[in-house]
Amino acid sequence: MTSTVPRLAPLPVGEWTEDARAMLRGRVARADRYLSGAPDAPPMPNILGILGHHPELGGAWLKYNGLLLERATLDPRLRELAVLRVAWRTRSAYEWRQHTRMARDLGIGDQTIEDIACGETGTWPEPDRLVLAATDELLDRYRVSDATWAALTGHLDTHQLLELLFVAGSYLCLALVFNSVDLQPDPDAGPAAAPEVPESEE
Repeated sequence: MTSTVPRLAPLPVGEWTEDARAMLRGRVARADRYLSGAPDAPPMPNILGILGHHPELGGAWLKYNGLLLERATLDPRLRELAVLRVAWRTRSAYEWRQHTRMARDLGIGDQTIEDIACGETGTWPEPDRLVLAATDELLDRYRVSDATWAALTGHLDTHQLLELLFVAGSYLCLALVFNSVDLQPDPDAGPAAAPEVPESEE
């Protein structure tokens, strides 16, 4: 993130069109609470506020992303390892903050999160190491190497392998959006998870 002022601010609830509201309903469990405008309404996550600017795109994205998060065959723990590596490598502070919280909810500890940041995975179980290796190869060379692919087939089936590729690509896409609009932390995000995401790779 390069600015504390967003290039594109999340759409305020009072400015949501009926199409935008319909986009959110049926795809986000707390949609009506977010959109209510009531004094005790929970603050809408900023990513949803961005999607409110483009309801057709937002609806398609939420439907697709819902599959990756809720109906996937890939172990959620492996998914979050990949997402966090993408977030760290792309310097996406918003994505990192959101997914460190999700990772902790899945039992991923602080040491593992530190390891993701520094790439020190030598003591990890093989499936975890391979997921991070595949993610790095996708970011560096846009293709999983033959050796990593062959090793992954010993742990993941075809559906899971495809989902891993789509997870890395999808969260790279989101990181590009978050970084480019200078998306700010959610109002209720709480303190940032350590380690802090630096501005650029050293």
